[in-house]
Amino acid sequence: DLLYIFPVVILGTIACNGGLAVLEPSMIGEPADPFATPLEILPEWYFFPVFQILRTVPNKLLGVLLMVSVPAGLLTVPFLENVNKFQNPFRRPVATTVFLVGTLVALWLGIGATLPIEKSLTLGLFS
Repeated sequence: DLLYIFPVVILGTIACNGGLAVLEPSMIGEPADPFATPLEILPEWYFFPVFQILRTVPNKLLGVLLMVSVPAGLLTVPFLENVNKFQNPFRRPVATTVFLVGTLVALWLGIGATLPIEKSLTLGLFS
């Protein structure tokens, strides 16, 4: 009884998406102008913290090593999570501290990446 409706819904969804893509194409962004380069090229928002690390560290090799340390640090999170058998965050102080510090550092670096290089580390608070 109910089994016939799944292919109908799936094919109908694909047909609607295809029809909208053909009849009403949406432009992804503004057309590129090769003669007008922006003053500062910024990456996508989810790359802001890593971009800020690379931008502020004077030694580029150290900056690349710090960028590689971000996924390496994320790979250590499951091992920190399994140190304790409790599920309550208040009873897992190490994992909670790592999460809070990591989140605050990522927000700080992400916000700083949107500012000019002179104000990026202090977020413009002490200039």
